[in-house]
Amino acid sequence: MTIKICVFDAYGTLFDVGAAARIAAGEDGRDALAAKWPEVAEYWRQKQLQYTWLRAVTDNHTDFWSVTKDGLDWALERTGLGDDLELRERLLALYWELQVYKEVPMMLAQLKAAGLQTAILSNGAPDMLDGAVSSAGIETFLDAVLSVEDVGVFKPDAKVYQMVLDRFECTTEEVLFVSSNGWDAASASGFGFQTVWANRANEPMDRLFAEPREEVSDLTTIPAIAGV
Repeated sequence: MTIKICVFDAYGTLFDVGAAARIAAGEDGRDALAAKWPEVAEYWRQKQLQYTWLRAVTDNHTDFWSVTKDGLDWALERTGLGDDLELRERLLALYWELQVYKEVPMMLAQLKAAGLQTAILSNGAPDMLDGAVSSAGIETFLDAVLSVEDVGVFKPDAKVYQMVLDRFECTTEEVLFVSSNGWDAASASGFGFQTVWANRANEPMDRLFAEPREEVSDLTTIPAIAGV
């Protein structure tokens, strides 16, 4: 069936989640972070994801901003930077202005020019997503920005993926779902979407109940995969 809607995960897929720590590390007076920023970024992302999963399975939901702050606090303590409160505030501020990966604007423009609908489906809270989309200047390329806050549970709960069908009144076969998280792409495949795993880190395939249809290293070829 022809793809009609391209749906993207936000953080790590469209937005570079390592950008906050990398940018802060390059600022004057941040020698301690400069030596450790890759670790901070990695631990931050790991805990951010782990906390969403744990909250989902324990039915103890909170918004993604709270999870993001909790993950950062763990990462800073783990790397010995937990006492630097000014650094914490700077990193959190930068998270609202994450850079998109370089291929994203052109890729989205190509999809829209071909008449496809586009959307974000994210764990992010609505205000976080609005800030990131606006900062990146990609709002004109998106038909919808869908947040899990509307259903009160994080991915990979099926209620999250159902939001796409409800919003666009489409079938699963008409949706191309793209995520940099292997578990997210696999879960979306299990839900019935056509899926692409943007494997930016060149990681092994997750051993799960389903697999992505396609695997790419970045988003450059998404229009071709969508049939554009």
